[in-house]
Amino acid sequence: MNKPMRRKVAFIGGGGVRTPLVVFGINEAAEAAGIEELVLFDPDAERVRIMTELGRAVVAQEGGALRVRMATSIEDAVEGAYFVMNSIRVGGIQARAHDEKVSIAQGYPGQETTGPGGVAMGLRTVRTAIEQARVVARLAPEAWLINFTNPAGLITQAIRQNSDAKVVGICDTPTEMLHRIHTALGASSDEVRCEYVGLNHLGWIRKISLRGKDITARLLKDDQFLAQLYSVPLFEHDLIRALGLIPTEYLFFYYSRRRALENQRKQGSTRGTEVERLNIKLIVELQCKLASSDGPGAIRTYVDYLNTRSGSYMKLEGNGGTALGSEQPTEEDPFRAASGYHRIALDVMNALTGVKPGRIVVNTTNAGAIDEVEAGDIVEVSSMIAENSIVPEPCGTLPEAVRGLVLAVKAYERVAIQAAIENSEILARKAMLLYPAIGEWEPSKALLESLIVHC
Repeated sequence: MNKPMRRKVAFIGGGGVRTPLVVFGINEAAEAAGIEELVLFDPDAERVRIMTELGRAVVAQEGGALRVRMATSIEDAVEGAYFVMNSIRVGGIQARAHDEKVSIAQGYPGQETTGPGGVAMGLRTVRTAIEQARVVARLAPEAWLINFTNPAGLITQAIRQNSDAKVVGICDTPTEMLHRIHTALGASSDEVRCEYVGLNHLGWIRKISLRGKDITARLLKDDQFLAQLYSVPLFEHDLIRALGLIPTEYLFFYYSRRRALENQRKQGSTRGTEVERLNIKLIVELQCKLASSDGPGAIRTYVDYLNTRSGSYMKLEGNGGTALGSEQPTEEDPFRAASGYHRIALDVMNALTGVKPGRIVVNTTNAGAIDEVEAGDIVEVSSMIAENSIVPEPCGTLPEAVRGLVLAVKAYERVAIQAAIENSEILARKAMLLYPAIGEWEPSKALLESLIVHC
């Protein structure tokens, strides 16, 4: 590229437990992308201090010249940045645990982004995300805001329609599914092409081609192939064959709600509660390691945490398992994983800088990609990303088996955003009514009253 590049990346929500992964990824790509500094901002000063120190330890261990520092304010972090990432959790992990417990008590699966928990997360997050995006638009108007914050599609839409920030939403769920497909086929990503369509945490693979040949029908009949697509068995293969589509994992909370709820009740816990306990333990151990200047020890502690957490993913909901059992965590290197939280972020940044343009599933403005969805709505589809450009891939019409669900969830998202902005109880209840994961009027009042404690 001929124009000079800015050298700073900001991370809003830098006190989160995924931050060291992002540090690793940016450090790895820093030279090619011309990045010199990563600035972390978080209202929790102690958490962001820990993650800053751990991030520096990661850079020191890996080698590299990336500077990692803690911002004094959001303005300090954002001003002049080339990219701004946000990964915030308003109310903290305690709010997630609360939401999930309330949902289960009211007869719904407890999950942070779908069902009542997803409604609560959206309501408490929208206004903060918009305020922060407006800071980005004012102090770094040319920067891309890369939205990690969940519910990612809903929050990306709120930012897109209520600020001037250039925003793209990312999620590792589609890329993890694509990676599993490549692995199951024993083929490289260059040899496989998948057609993906939907919304965030509501997406499906509808076509798989291997070396230019459509093999979807054959794969839908292949039980061995289908068994490799999820971390735990979630969907009966006949369900997948009936749809003629391969659902991503979060469809479990739509297609198997009773099973998810029964497993959570059997376990007597929720994923949020278990993650909260894991996080508390992690922070205490990191404080001790870093206080004694044991950077390598802190990194080992962090790696064990990630492997325990990821190794138990969906086990509680899918089969009543737990992250807090006696089994040893997997011995993997999460930093160098082929997919994950940090990989999708780096892929998008490298594409937007022109370093490595590519076809990536992201949350972006529909712009006619899906026929039935409004042009200005955010959808999750494969997009061609090149220097400062994101062009969604034309998808045509939605498959009949999922059309109603997608349009209903999108209608819910629109009303939920409006409810959060206007702080309207009646609109929040309307959103719950429209939302297929709830879909009733009478329970919405009690749900909202119980959830609003942390909103």
